[in-house]
Amino acid sequence: MAFILLLIVFSQTPSGLFAQAPSGEELLEKVDRNLSSETRIFTSRMVIHGRRGSRTVVSKSWAEGEAKTFTEYLAPAREKGTKMLKLMDKLWMYSPSTDRIIQISGHMLRQSVMGSDLSYEDMMEDKKLRDHYEATVTGAENVDGRQCWVLDLTAKTGDIAYYRQKLWVDCTRWIPLKEELYAKGGKLLKILEFKDITQIQDRWFPGRMLFKDVLKTGKGTEFIFDDIIFDRHIPIHIFSKASLRK
Repeated sequence: MAFILLLIVFSQTPSGLFAQAPSGEELLEKVDRNLSSETRIFTSRMVIHGRRGSRTVVSKSWAEGEAKTFTEYLAPAREKGTKMLKLMDKLWMYSPSTDRIIQISGHMLRQSVMGSDLSYEDMMEDKKLRDHYEATVTGAENVDGRQCWVLDLTAKTGDIAYYRQKLWVDCTRWIPLKEELYAKGGKLLKILEFKDITQIQDRWFPGRMLFKDVLKTGKGTEFIFDDIIFDRHIPIHIFSKASLRK
């Protein structure tokens, strides 16, 4: 009887759960189903918690697959009218104060967006994990009261913002609850937490994400989705340089 009870307890522990783990590739496929889409249109708030207080930047974005994103900033007044356009691996920004369009490239991509914990490189990274990373399941842990698979991800190629990632993926909703992002040399660069997970259409998706650049002071940046629509047709003219000045 004692042996049977021991087996029951063991089957409920992370190590017992680990014995039932799907492959890393299977998990990434499930994660991609939740986080990726043909198109998405969303309004969001970026709350930047700096050393001297917090400020909020409001924007609306249109995105198509991995290759196209257009963002218009709506508030505060000094940011209103600023626009960003991503086409493949190119990124342009329009500033209404100067009426100029500049291309952001090279080392500038690693700079902070409006003082937040997100870089321009982060804004451009919207790739399916399965296409760009090899994944290994290394264990099972509890995050925010949810049982999660722990995955180590290694980039398949060098042209990606973070060479290695560590993910904690919810065992039943198949969405990351936490990510650690690393440089190729193994240095931890950023920590990302997914909060307020809700079901939208046929997917689980975060209502709020917390970014922390561990190399910066401050309390991090919250990225809050006020509304989001998936797989809605987006007119082709949205993703054009002409839209930056409209």
